[in-house]
Amino acid sequence: MIYKQLMSRILLLLFFALSATVVVAQEEANAQADESAAEAEASADAGEGAVSIEEGKTLFRNYCATCHAKNMKDDLTGPALGGVEERWSDYPEEDLYRWIRQSQAMIEEGHPRAVELWDEWGPTVMNNFLNLSDQEIANILGYIDAVYTGALDKKKPGEATVDVAAVQEKPNNTPLFIALAVILGVLAVVLARIVANLNYMLQVKEGDESARRKSLVEILTSKGLIAFVIFALVVLGGYTTVNNAIMLGRQQGYAPEQPIKFSHKTHAGLQKIDCQYCHDGARRSKHSVIPAANTCMNCHRAIKVGSKYGTGELTKIYASLGYDPSSDTYIEDYDNMSREEIEKVYKKWIADTYVKENGSLDSDGEELIDEQWEGIVTSLTNENKQQIQGPIEWVRIHNLPDHVYFNHAQHVSVGEVECQTCHGPMQEWEVAKQHSPLSMGWCINCHRQTEVQFEDNEYYKSYTGYHEEIASGERDKVTVEDIGGLECQKCHY
Repeated sequence: MIYKQLMSRILLLLFFALSATVVVAQEEANAQADESAAEAEASADAGEGAVSIEEGKTLFRNYCATCHAKNMKDDLTGPALGGVEERWSDYPEEDLYRWIRQSQAMIEEGHPRAVELWDEWGPTVMNNFLNLSDQEIANILGYIDAVYTGALDKKKPGEATVDVAAVQEKPNNTPLFIALAVILGVLAVVLARIVANLNYMLQVKEGDESARRKSLVEILTSKGLIAFVIFALVVLGGYTTVNNAIMLGRQQGYAPEQPIKFSHKTHAGLQKIDCQYCHDGARRSKHSVIPAANTCMNCHRAIKVGSKYGTGELTKIYASLGYDPSSDTYIEDYDNMSREEIEKVYKKWIADTYVKENGSLDSDGEELIDEQWEGIVTSLTNENKQQIQGPIEWVRIHNLPDHVYFNHAQHVSVGEVECQTCHGPMQEWEVAKQHSPLSMGWCINCHRQTEVQFEDNEYYKSYTGYHEEIASGERDKVTVEDIGGLECQKCHY
């Protein structure tokens, strides 16, 4: 009887093992199919060469699509890009690559093609893309040409169709992992029962009259199993902690709603206010700093009605500071005023402005006044801040882990890195967002590829060896990696 029970358990064990093998094999087959499809796509797009159309598509979306039409045939903020290589064919390929990286530098040097483009499209300034490698630029140009010529829509006879979306989509393996964990758990229980039965049979064979078969509860509460569960929880907890630490701040595309609808497009784009006018810490300190409301008042003491939101957003700034726009004065003893007293001041300002623009105060105006006052209260107070008076609590977008050192001044003042290199074309966005992944790999790649601006830079004069090598022709450039940009202690101290 005992042998029959043992045989049935062994068969059950084999069944679960076979099931797990089939599941894993199926997943591996799917993965191989996806890999083959990706290779076929890359081969179809790029051939034997290194140009990757798919990578070029991603790079175009990240760096170019905000200013250039996606069909490559229409003008947008910038010119249509279709046929760009042909239009630069009178000059070396290196000139086109440098134009993409440093357009303004070429204009200042008087490059004929660069000046021609500036005369046609100025004063619209093309962003610098110093982080792009030659390979990445080649990928972008390959994608532009493929779209312009329609090569992406053509299929050679007998060529297999590849679903690019399916290739790019990352499968969700969570159900697979859960299933495998359940199967392994069942297998562990079955094996534990088999071991217990074998021990019992051995004890009976040796004539131990006190021998008995362990119950399932006894097996599950044994010291060995409890120790294993604790070990597994420690490993899982450690993995989760480390993984969450690695992902801290890596929230690309994060664009939270702010207490005040501040438009970078209006200020940095339309009005062309320099980034460092507001974020003045970027040139002189580790942090770029969020500008105080007093910085806003340098302009908005004169400009009291916004071009898009009227009095709706600017009044929030006035209310946080205690500035009365009706009398153009700061309110004395503002910190001790009640909410009702503050409400009267700013409702009067909103009403007066509405009457000035519309002739009289009607039901729409009264509704607007109440709506804007509620907006002031909601934006300037929360569960931690009960008073309207006081600093505006902006929502932080970019956040690096505590063990990472980043100095804005070192990059902006010394490295002369444009703000848009990391933060994207802020001057084109209504809502600020995290543009770059801010991952360690992203920083390292930038340090490997970015050429140090040695000319007319006092900081880099101490690197006499590199200057001599450049002057003698032994070296054509110096990257951040060459001057120690990949040393661990530079960012992790």
